[in-house]
Amino acid sequence: MLTIQDVTLAFGPRVLFKDVNLEFLPGNCYGLIGPNGAGKSTLLKAIAGEIDLNKGFISAGPKERITLLKQDQFAFDAYTVLDTVLMGHKRLYDLLQERDALYNKPDFDEADGLRAADLENELAEMGGYDAESEAATLLSNLGLDETLHQTLMGELEAGQKVRVLLAQALFGNPDILLLDEPTNQLDLASINWLEDFLFRFTNTVIVVSHDRHFLNNVCTHIADIDFGKIQLYVGNYDFWYQASQLAEQQRKNAEKKRTDKIKELEQFVRRFSANASKSRQATSRKKLIDKLTVDELPQSSRRFPYIDFRPERPCGKVILAVDGLCASDEGRPLLDQFNLTVNPGDKIAFIGPNDLVKTILFEILAGEQPPDAGTFSWGVTITPAYFPKENAAYFDNDLNLVDWLRQYSTDNSETFVRGYLGRMLFSGDEALKSARVLSGGEKVRCMLSRMMLSGANVLILDEPTNHLDLEAITALNDGLINFPEVVLFASHDYQFVDTIANRIIEIAPGGVIDRPMNLEAYIQDPLVQELRDRYYHGHQHLRI
Repeated sequence: MLTIQDVTLAFGPRVLFKDVNLEFLPGNCYGLIGPNGAGKSTLLKAIAGEIDLNKGFISAGPKERITLLKQDQFAFDAYTVLDTVLMGHKRLYDLLQERDALYNKPDFDEADGLRAADLENELAEMGGYDAESEAATLLSNLGLDETLHQTLMGELEAGQKVRVLLAQALFGNPDILLLDEPTNQLDLASINWLEDFLFRFTNTVIVVSHDRHFLNNVCTHIADIDFGKIQLYVGNYDFWYQASQLAEQQRKNAEKKRTDKIKELEQFVRRFSANASKSRQATSRKKLIDKLTVDELPQSSRRFPYIDFRPERPCGKVILAVDGLCASDEGRPLLDQFNLTVNPGDKIAFIGPNDLVKTILFEILAGEQPPDAGTFSWGVTITPAYFPKENAAYFDNDLNLVDWLRQYSTDNSETFVRGYLGRMLFSGDEALKSARVLSGGEKVRCMLSRMMLSGANVLILDEPTNHLDLEAITALNDGLINFPEVVLFASHDYQFVDTIANRIIEIAPGGVIDRPMNLEAYIQDPLVQELRDRYYHGHQHLRI
């Protein structure tokens, strides 16, 4: 059992949460949620003992082992993949290393033999003889082929390193498992395996994720960081959302009653403060006003941007025709004779194992780069707007946000631009921040503002949920569902794809699959299964 008692965490004057008391029990999976900057990753590091608390303490059982999914992809570059996984259980790994060093000694003596016997006994108790087999199985289930198990971590791609670090956290049946964004860069098969692993896991899990579908499938509880505290809810993410909406409505009702009461009391004070017979009553009510004003309800740190794409005109009948498109990267073919016809009302999710293929396709369609061969043409009524995955170039300047957004607005008045920024959570002095110093999530909100101002009737979005918190993802999700025209997009967020797309195009290594349905139906479609078996023969499986 993990106990958090009277814990306060702060960065300088900014308090993330204070006087928190919680218990996390074995057999439960806790989804830790909250807006960006609320302290989710900080709390996981505190539980793992990597940072100090300002107040209180965190304790587990004396023999309970805590593992945290590491985020530093370069920390293990000098080690093999298999050794990196084994290092997830430090005591076990150290014993294995000591045993191997003993047996490799050229002058192995009696004392060494006695020590080796002790090591063998301890390793047997810890399941050390099955350690390499367990590590290899974890790696294979996460999509790392056996041929890579003895490869140095420094030779792997970033996506492969993420899988190894996840296997490291899962290895050795930890008593308390801390996972920070575990589904990043995983394909659907690996995510499904991880969901099943966590469902069968009998110890304690605390997970931070922006993947709502994943949280719904694995969580038994939600721990919500808000109002400077952490509130525990029974149920998955959807249960929490419904409960939080009800609580928010109750808070609004209480605030309205408080405001109405203050107005009523103020009216009485104004009317009777000069009346000698009622001056005592007026004074009493004035004190009550002061009390009601002081005891204001706490403010939520959770904020939803207002995302609403409004096309200036409908698309018409002809949207986009792509014929024989070819593209490559440094001589490596990415698109080969790619054909596509986009129809009115299409909301197409492009999926597949190679993110670069989707990015190159979107860049070509947005006019950012020419194809190697083939043609594409937009209909005469079409105005596309493009959201690139990499947006740093747009913010390589010293403009404040008002002037930055003014570049893309037909109404240049500061009132209009500030109003728009306010809808995207940049109010007051926030709107005067330099574009150069924005966080990843702030840049995404600015790029979405730019798209909304365009009045486009076709939206092209490449991984728009990257860097966003759950609130912003939900707002963008709803905005694209409500958008009446055409959307072409790529995302690794299962629920985002499933709720927006009415057509799935999978660009596989051996061909293209194009089906008019949502993601859930697509995955269950027998024809899709047959085509995927053919197109992925000898390659990795589906990845959204």
